[in-house]
Amino acid sequence: MNIAENNPLLDFSGLPRFDAIRPEHIEPALDLLIAEAEAAVQAAEQVSPAAWDALVDPLDDATERLGRAWGQVAHLEAVVSTPQLREAYNAQQPRMTRFWSAKSQNLQLFAQYKALAASPEAEAFDAPRRKVLDNALRGFRLGGAELGDADKARFTEIRQQLSELTTKFSQNVLDATDAYALYVEDEARLSGLPSDVVAACRAAAEKEGKPGWKLGLHMPVYLPVLTYADDRALRETLYRANAVRASELGDDAKLDNSTLITRILALRAELAALLGFANYAEYSLATKMADTPGEVLAFLRDLAGRARPHARKDREEVERYASEHLGLDTLEPWDLPWASEKLSQARYSFSAQDVKQYFTEPKVLAGLFDVIHALYGLRVEEDAAPTWHEDVRFYRLVDGDGRLVGQFYLDLYARQGKRGGAWMNDCRNRRDTARGRQTPLVYLVCNFGKGVDGKPATFSHDEVITLFHEMGHGLNQLLTEIGTLGVAGLNGVEWDAVELPSQFMENFCWEWERVQAMTAHVDTGAAIPRVLFDRMLAAKNFQSGMQTVRQLEFALFDMELHSRFDPQRGDVLALLARVRDEVAVNPMPDWHRFPHQFSHIFAGGYAAGYYSYKWAEVLSADAYAAFEEAPDKVAETGARFRHEILARGGSRPAIENFTAFRGRAPRIDALLRHSGMGDGIAA
Repeated sequence: MNIAENNPLLDFSGLPRFDAIRPEHIEPALDLLIAEAEAAVQAAEQVSPAAWDALVDPLDDATERLGRAWGQVAHLEAVVSTPQLREAYNAQQPRMTRFWSAKSQNLQLFAQYKALAASPEAEAFDAPRRKVLDNALRGFRLGGAELGDADKARFTEIRQQLSELTTKFSQNVLDATDAYALYVEDEARLSGLPSDVVAACRAAAEKEGKPGWKLGLHMPVYLPVLTYADDRALRETLYRANAVRASELGDDAKLDNSTLITRILALRAELAALLGFANYAEYSLATKMADTPGEVLAFLRDLAGRARPHARKDREEVERYASEHLGLDTLEPWDLPWASEKLSQARYSFSAQDVKQYFTEPKVLAGLFDVIHALYGLRVEEDAAPTWHEDVRFYRLVDGDGRLVGQFYLDLYARQGKRGGAWMNDCRNRRDTARGRQTPLVYLVCNFGKGVDGKPATFSHDEVITLFHEMGHGLNQLLTEIGTLGVAGLNGVEWDAVELPSQFMENFCWEWERVQAMTAHVDTGAAIPRVLFDRMLAAKNFQSGMQTVRQLEFALFDMELHSRFDPQRGDVLALLARVRDEVAVNPMPDWHRFPHQFSHIFAGGYAAGYYSYKWAEVLSADAYAAFEEAPDKVAETGARFRHEILARGGSRPAIENFTAFRGRAPRIDALLRHSGMGDGIAA
């Protein structure tokens, strides 16, 4: 019997068999793969003398197979979650944590890596191998290898508990989102909503055999309601439901994340203390570009000082408009998106909904792929692969000679059982071995609305930007030219630099020729008129001050939470209120439970790292400015960007990648200019 044929998680011969993976495959696959990886660790402990081919490569072989199989399981749990899959995933997660903790704390293995780093062989290593060794030694120290036995055991226990708690946090948010439904039978209450959203809500109700329209909290419905619904009570109802998800004020006490937040913060603080760090933020920054929490806080507050005057001006303008033209003496949080859209329409003579009709899915994808070709000379072609849902598409990326560079899955639409938001993740990384080259394979996941009544899906311009953003992450992984697994693609890249390539790609959504090429009206097929694009461009920085301070609020809250906050004595909501008093301009109701849904820091890897979005935006804006400075040399500049930044993976520090591309250190000027905040409004 061929085990690999009977268990798709053990089949590494080609593309993952997502259509065949079942919950019952998970445990037996991990039984074999963990045993294989543990045997590889034991063999590595005995290697003498320590040599790359005998130490690193066999460990990479075994742990990569384990990581790939578990990565497929984790991906499925995020995009097609079922009770059976979740149960199997949750049951096996502690085993994975125990294995990785044990490996990172293995003193014999640590000694072997130190011996290899000090060996004559290492003197001849290229930059990627040297970086792998440096990262490995740091990883052992941060993984607790130098702790005493009792502290090691506690460290492992903490990591296991954190893994379980953060998973539960994310699952609670998903379940609370999925569970909410508001059924509307009076069509008049839907006044102002786009027709495609109304049709989707009607289809959702029909699917359940109910009359009227079904509204929920998934973004393709929630955002249009807040932005376009004329019924103020309807906006408030959905706003409140969204604001208290997964909290003590929500509908289901079992989904309350309150206790999880406190426990996660306490465990993170304890973990950092075991390693001698003053707080979790210091531990987190040990692998990032920024050196200290103080440096990050100073960066955020400097940017807040520049942005807040613009934000106050934005708030005053929308308040005045709401009072004078919309009859709203008090601008409540559920009024803000609606009133802002009305102001934008009045000022710039267009509606975001009008724009959305031009961004039809086939044209947007073709436009995205054209940008990739213009920048890097690569073609995106349709491909075939087993998938986890009928809506998933699969593509291959090839060079000018038709050689395969990498492949990617594209899962665009929101649905029940799928985690909210948008993300990229790797399924298989590039690796060069004696057996040949393994090409990268990635997931690109969004949560957009699906087309209805036989029409293609249409995307808002913000959604187009989101798609380009995630493709930027994907290209960072797909275009690596590093064949050493530990620093290929995003492996080893500092967390506060990973947003550079993604934010960089967003800029091409604002170039006229690109936008014109990626539009075709859903009814007429006409490209977007130049006059409408010019209005979009004029409105590009509409309320950018408010948007900037909102992001700074999240980043400051995150960094304060993980650097100066005592989870045993402090009040998370009180801390958020203090941060908001410092930087925010839009009042938030006391009953809003934003932290209970802040999956980025409580479940998504951005703990003490949310500042990365703004940190990397300085880099990405400055990188794009190189294209602005040489508009007739797009391919040439793109080739340099690819060679110096995307291709390098984590083989050298991100700041060296940037300076090699730009020829100098990064400057904040381009970010301020692109955000419309370079005019020096007085504070």
